[in-house]
Amino acid sequence: MADIVDIAVGGENFKTLVAAVKAANLVDTLKSPGPFTVFAPTDEAFAALPPGTITTLLQNIPQLARILTYHVVSGKLMKSDLEKVDSVTSIEGSPIPLDFREDFEVKNATVLAPDIEADNGVIHVINRVILMG
Repeated sequence: MADIVDIAVGGENFKTLVAAVKAANLVDTLKSPGPFTVFAPTDEAFAALPPGTITTLLQNIPQLARILTYHVVSGKLMKSDLEKVDSVTSIEGSPIPLDFREDFEVKNATVLAPDIEADNGVIHVINRVILMG
C-alpha cells in the first residue's frame, strides 16, 4: 500500500493539492507514520475558490500551511468512526464540524469518496476546500 502523499500524487484529481502540499513543505509530515485522516479537496474544489486565491496562498506559505493542516486530523478515522461524533479537531487546532443527515459532510464540503486507505492513514475526498471560521 502507498502512503497518503503517494496516493495523492498518483491520483488524477489532486494536482493542485499536491502542489500546495509541496509549497507548504508538508510532504515529509504527510509521509510520516502518522496515522492521519486527510480530507482531500479535488482540483475542481481548488478551482472553485475565488480567482487569485491560490496565487495569493502560494505567496503566503504560513497561511497556506494553516489551511492545509485544517484538512488533516491526527489518527486514522474511517467514515464509520466519524459517524459517531459531531466534530473532529484538525492538526491546525480548529474543530471541523461533521454532518451525516443527508450526505457525509465535512464543514461545507461533501465527501465524494470516503475511506481510501493508505499505509499511514485514510483519505476522504471532498468537493470543496474547507476554511477555518
